[in-house]
Formats: sequence, structure tokens, C-alpha cells
Amino acid sequence: MEEIGFLGIGIMGKAMAVNLLRHGFKVTVWNRTLSRCDELVQHGASVGETPAAVIKKCKYTIAMLSDPAAALSVVFDKHGALEHVCAGKGYIDMSTVDADTSSQISQAITSKGGSFLEAPVSGSKKPAEDGQLVILAAGDKDLYDQVVPAFDVLGKKSFFLGKIGNGAKMKLVVNMIMGSMMNAFSEGIVLADKSGLDPHTLLDVLDLGAIANPMFKMKGPAMIKNSYPPAFPLKHQQKDMRLALALGDENAVPMPVAAAANETFKKARSLGLGDLDFSAVFETLSK
Repeated sequence: MEEIGFLGIGIMGKAMAVNLLRHGFKVTVWNRTLSRCDELVQHGASVGETPAAVIKKCKYTIAMLSDPAAALSVVFDKHGALEHVCAGKGYIDMSTVDADTSSQISQAITSKGGSFLEAPVSGSKKPAEDGQLVILAAGDKDLYDQVVPAFDVLGKKSFFLGKIGNGAKMKLVVNMIMGSMMNAFSEGIVLADKSGLDPHTLLDVLDLGAIANPMFKMKGPAMIKNSYPPAFPLKHQQKDMRLALALGDENAVPMPVAAAANETFKKARSLGLGDLDFSAVFETLSK
């Protein structure tokens, strides 16, 4: 494949860019705080001074940004991606945003002759490091086919979901379920503990039953120790709950469980837990 640009070297972006470099891809990286790119240079990356410079240099550019506002600013701001988009350039936004944001970016990229793919991912820091993400792509099928070699390095499976917006919607549904589950799990651990049961035994029982899942197994032991190293920051989980609830409003879907979960995540943010892992929602119950 041609050289790949990578915009956004956060928890996820850094792990993903390192994976591409390890697998022999040439990568040019950019981050709003450019010093974050230093470690990637040690792995063999080049650095672009602006998003526009990265687009100019690379045939394909991946963006992995924190929220809709960041995703839009990297495209539309001065020295943004749009300045050098033209025919033959592919832009792949792997950030978790709402369908409207994806559509805005898509229209801007395609109006200048470029091709666009939204490709949010299911998975956090560890799956990103291990190349085990699930990629939820939608948009230009030709571009999807061209970047499959990169997706095969970044993820264990990629889905092509059709028109722009479908990738964003699928990601929000997945994260809404995950956030709601994390709240129920937190309540269960606290209830076990306050009822005089050993929470570790609860984890063992859950792991042997029909609702066993990797999230409970991975997060539970650390939660019991009140430890929340950020694999997926709580502020981003709350943002995804908010966007999922807005999607529910659009489609007149009642979502009482997700709405309650969102309130708990908001409470956690108000307690200053936003930069910790989303499992820190446990702290709103355990005090």
C-alpha cells in the first residue's frame, strides 16, 4: 500500500499507528500537540506539521480523534485536511462521532474529488495494541477495498455497512449497550459487597454463567481495587451515551436504561473522573 497519514496520536491512535509501522507500512503522523509524535518517530514514522501537510503527502489518511468537534476541526480549520484533498486522495475517519458529523465530513471530502470512509472501531487500548479491533466501515466501497490491508493489521474483523452514517450508528449502539452494562455490573459488585458477599466470588460466578463476557472479566478485578487506568476514558463513554440517546430521539426509541446510565456517567464526570477509565462509574455507587 501507499504511505498512510495518521491524524490523532491519543491512546487509540498511538497504538494503531505503531501497529501499522510494525507491519511495514510507511506512516506520517500529526497530532495537535506535536510532541506526542516523538515516540512514533522512534518507531520509524515521519511527522507532518499540519493535517493539510499529511494529506498532501499521503494517498490515504486515517483520522482517530476524540469527539465530533475535533473530527470537524481537523478537516475544516485553517491548514486542515480539506486544503489538500483532491481526486485520488482517500480520507478514513475512525473516530466515534454521530452520523451527521460523518455526513458533513463526507460531503466536504467528496466535493473536492476525494473519497471518504467512516470506520469507527469497537475496542479500547489493549485491542488497539494487539491489532484486535472490530472496524465498522461505511461509505466508499472502492476505498474500503483499497485499505483492507491496513484494516487487517488494525483489526480482527472489519465490516462494510453500506452508506455513510451506518458505521457511526453501529458504534453508538454498541457503546450504548456497553455503558449500560457497565452500570449494571457496578451496581452488582456494590450490592454483593454491601450484602456481605465477596465481590471476587461474584466475578467467578458471573464468569461461569450465560452473561459471562470479556468486559466483566477484564475490568472487574481492578474495579474492586478502585483502580481505573484509562483504556477508554469515561468522558468519551458519556459522550457516546449522549450521542446514542440523540439517535434514540431521532428514531422514537424509548431508552430508559441507557438514559439512567448516562446520568450516572454525568455524575462521575462531575466528580472529576472523566479522564479515568469508564469503569470508574463504579465510584458513583461505592461511596
